[in-house]
Order: sequence, then C-alpha cells, then structure tokens
Amino acid sequence: MQTRNKIMDDLSQLMTNAMGVAQGAKDEAETAMNSMMDRWLANRNLVTREEFDAVRAMAQKAREENEALKARIAALEEKSGD
Repeated sequence: MQTRNKIMDDLSQLMTNAMGVAQGAKDEAETAMNSMMDRWLANRNLVTREEFDAVRAMAQKAREENEALKARIAALEEKSGD
C-alpha cells in the first residue's frame, strides 16, 4: 500500500510540474506576441486614441472659428454694400 501511495504522489507531483511548465510557456508566448504586436503597430505609424481625439477636437474648433469668421465677413460685406 505504501508503494501505491508513492506512485500516486509521484504522478501528482509530475502533473503539477507539467501544469507549471505549461503556464510558464503560455505566459512567455503571450509576452512574445504582445511585443511583436507592439513593434508591428509602431512600424505602421498609427496614432493612439488620445492623439486622434486631440486632433479631432482641434479640427472641430478650427471649423467653428472658420464659420464664425465667414459670418463676420458676410456681415462686413453687407454693411459696406459690396
């Protein structure tokens, strides 16, 4: 009976070690994939969401200022009679 428990203990230890190795391999593969994706994205000159939103806000503000200036020019032209 003692031998059987030893075999089960050894088998249990072997399975535990195998799961640890598999988890380590999974973590290493995820790290490698993330690194590869980061490099790929960096080489494509893509912008972050924050950069995109900032430029979009600047463009919106410029558009609004442009509309205000158009209205002002139209009012001045009307006033001068041109």
